Amino acid sequence: MKALVTAFEPFGGERVNASLEAVSRLPARIAKLDVVTAVLPTSYARSRAALEVAIAQTWPEIVLCVGQAGDRAALCVERVAINLQDARSADNDGAQPQDTPVVANAPAAYFSTLPVKKALAALQAAQLPAEISNSAGTFVCNHVFYSLMHYAANSERPLRGGFLHVPCLPGQVARGSKAPAMALDHIVRGIAIVLETAGKG
Repeated sequence: MKALVTAFEPFGGERVNASLEAVSRLPARIAKLDVVTAVLPTSYARSRAALEVAIAQTWPEIVLCVGQAGDRAALCVERVAINLQDARSADNDGAQPQDTPVVANAPAAYFSTLPVKKALAALQAAQLPAEISNSAGTFVCNHVFYSLMHYAANSERPLRGGFLHVPCLPGQVARGSKAPAMALDHIVRGIAIVLETAGKG
């Protein structure tokens, strides 16, 4: 069984994205899954096409998209993607859509088809800070999550998908700041646990 795991390039003027640093350190094999990775642009206009190209090139059974959320203190297993783009800040192309759909005339929302609660239980059993999130926001992370689930819903091949938000790395947080952060090794381990759980069905 093959799993595609995506991360995002740095955005907002930063040089590092925690999702990219972690995904780039995943092993090529996790349990019974062959793992392939891809980097997506932090762009409303370009990320969906890049995701679909990565899927077409790898034909995975499982897709896990990973994104950084600077306000999260835990690994957040996302449950639902909504058909909305509403940016508080511009993406890497300078785009800042307001109250527009990800896909016109498409469903209002899609649920993750990965085992959300089983993944949460496995993360907590590994003593990693983790929670289920019912909102992936309205920035490019949600845009990609919705695009993935819309693609899966209309694919002729079975494809399960989901999204994981991860905190920033300690090096991204200013010294003395109380902003949340998580060690890179813990994030990598968390992603691997979510994949292993997904591979079990």
